[in-house]
Amino acid sequence: MWYPENKNTLNQQLNKFIGKKNNKKVNGIIVPHAGYEYSGEVAGKAFAYLKGKRFKKAIIIGPSHYFRLNEAATSNLKVWRTPLGLIELFNTEFFPADINKEHSITNQVPFLQKLGVKEVMPLMIGHITEEQAKRIAEKIAKIKAVYVFSTDLSHFLPYEIAEKKDKKSIEIIESLNLSEFNKIDACGIYPLLILFHLCKLKKTSPRLIEYKNSGDVTGDNSAVVGYASFFF
Repeated sequence: MWYPENKNTLNQQLNKFIGKKNNKKVNGIIVPHAGYEYSGEVAGKAFAYLKGKRFKKAIIIGPSHYFRLNEAATSNLKVWRTPLGLIELFNTEFFPADINKEHSITNQVPFLQKLGVKEVMPLMIGHITEEQAKRIAEKIAKIKAVYVFSTDLSHFLPYEIAEKKDKKSIEIIESLNLSEFNKIDACGIYPLLILFHLCKLKKTSPRLIEYKNSGDVTGDNSAVVGYASFFF
């Protein structure tokens, strides 16, 4: 499991990670999706921006780690279960598939349950074109929901190299600079392409909340994974 299976232990972790609410008005957040012991703290600081906002629906947009596709797919189920209970899924005509083990998406569900979200639409994003990304952004922009984009940054690089690469990726994400988009080093590159177009539609831009990498957690700096959280 990517997070504790025991309900009480999971609740304790979520309380610790989310902490005090942030009163800024937001459309959504960008969060990492490693195991909670690695990136839960970084993610929790973004979810704090949703605390007390009373969002009932969330759209979770994450990359595909387990099979290749060239579109956006949603779950073929009506509900998902976590240690915190059941959560309903909704769909707005996206292709249904068995995406139910995709941790880039499912890792975000307990955070949302803890914050009172009642329904989620998971969207697993394959290798899409910019035109596809634009169409998906236009479609989800019409839905009254909070947006949760899921990505880690660079993978398995030495600490100092990872920091340099991740700093560049963060700069491009914050500036929504499509001309340098291919320089972003992130597993969620295609979800981020949707994010760029969604932010332009919403007339907003991402702002960094926190950056760390796995070396900051484990002390092993030989091959780290980058984690960053943003609000927009």
